[in-house]
Amino acid sequence: MEKLYEERLSRYLTAMRNEMPDKIPIRPFVAEFTAKYAGFTCQDVAHDYEKAFFAARKCAADFDWDAVVANMVYVWTGLTQAVGIKYIGIPGIDIPPNVGFQYREPDENNSFMKSDEYDELIDDPTAFLYSKWLPRVSNDISAMNELTSYKNNLALVKGAMAMLKYFTDFGPQNDRLRTESGTVSAISGIFKAPFDIIGDKLRGYIGLTMDMMQQPDKVLAACEALMPHLYNVALTSSDPNKQVPIGYWMHRGCIPFVSKGQFESHYWPTTKPIIEELWKNGHQTLFYAEGDWSHHFNSFLELPHHSIVYHVDKGSIFEASKILHNKFCLSGGIPNTLLAYNSPNEVRDFCKDVIDVVAQNGGYIMDASAIIQNDAKTENLKALTDFTRDYGVYSSGLSQPLEKNPTITPSKDDILKNDFGMVNYLHPNRKNGICIQWEDKHEEIPNISGDRELVKKIWEDIDSLGHMFIWQMLLSF
Repeated sequence: MEKLYEERLSRYLTAMRNEMPDKIPIRPFVAEFTAKYAGFTCQDVAHDYEKAFFAARKCAADFDWDAVVANMVYVWTGLTQAVGIKYIGIPGIDIPPNVGFQYREPDENNSFMKSDEYDELIDDPTAFLYSKWLPRVSNDISAMNELTSYKNNLALVKGAMAMLKYFTDFGPQNDRLRTESGTVSAISGIFKAPFDIIGDKLRGYIGLTMDMMQQPDKVLAACEALMPHLYNVALTSSDPNKQVPIGYWMHRGCIPFVSKGQFESHYWPTTKPIIEELWKNGHQTLFYAEGDWSHHFNSFLELPHHSIVYHVDKGSIFEASKILHNKFCLSGGIPNTLLAYNSPNEVRDFCKDVIDVVAQNGGYIMDASAIIQNDAKTENLKALTDFTRDYGVYSSGLSQPLEKNPTITPSKDDILKNDFGMVNYLHPNRKNGICIQWEDKHEEIPNISGDRELVKKIWEDIDSLGHMFIWQMLLSF
């Protein structure tokens, strides 16, 4: 089983370097489909992550895939219910039990950040999330300067403990995928663009579009203020071995949600430096491009070779291949509607076209266009898998031993560029990933008779957990 795992990891890494492995790696991002296949409801896998873990392992073993996400039904509604989060529609509670969990965006008048609060967000994003955002998105957590309550204190403690338990259990889940079916955990870490965060979780889409007309400078400054924090979450949750990529979930920063000019003035200038900084640290980013981002391909070409894996959703996989494939590995492009409504033969035919045109010289990973939910037919996913296994073999490709597959690293020419990465956004005198800086805390305990550096280290280690909690709530849940 370990030998199988190493072969699959090597195959996956080789493809992500835009090179030719022995076979096309198969890495479907299966979510609620796993519930249907394992005999569960959507409520089961959303509300009980152990069932979601089991369903992912069962699919990985039965379909013989190279890599999967340890739990693609990532939002654990047990945690969101513990915190009292009001924007998640929970299967079996707010919506029918066999419908995937839903994000319920508030109208502009009830947005979780008001139009006149940009300065407060810019001044200290973490403090804003704790003092304004969290009480507004929770039914149980009290607003600042209001009387606290038993429910308030319990929601904070339960939420933090639940997150710690959930994240800790991903380690054993990844180990079981490796030892039980030789399956690679496909991604590690999470990133979202600052512009998307404002539109998704703070102002809402309508509020953001109004702000782009009325106060675009404030929006840009807010995006810049969010950058170091979002970078920190991506980096600290990434693969320590620098092998599998960081998942970057791309939402409404593309045409037609925003104009090309707004993408170029706000979205890309506050996203590109983070991708570069992650690459500077040896981490690829998986651009999970939900929607059609083909209007922005020229911007993506500004990134260094191999720094990203580009996943195709609504855009044409064939068009993406023409423009991006010389620099980056591609994945996806098999329409979800095809998997849901068409026949196995039609799935095979489409996969053949993609393999013949896109995957001829390697650098391609087989997957559906978008996250696979419970409308996909089992026989169609089996057709995708079996056809790719049989047809997607390279006669001259290699599956090298892991010791001959070191992690890819950025070129020195890229790193030495004056404007490469986040040199203009990481404050040299303020530690990132901290809620309350040690310098501020030290004023409360000025007379340290013992080891000052030890006190500082432990303070920062524990304080960083508070930073992790609130930013993971914002990004992941």
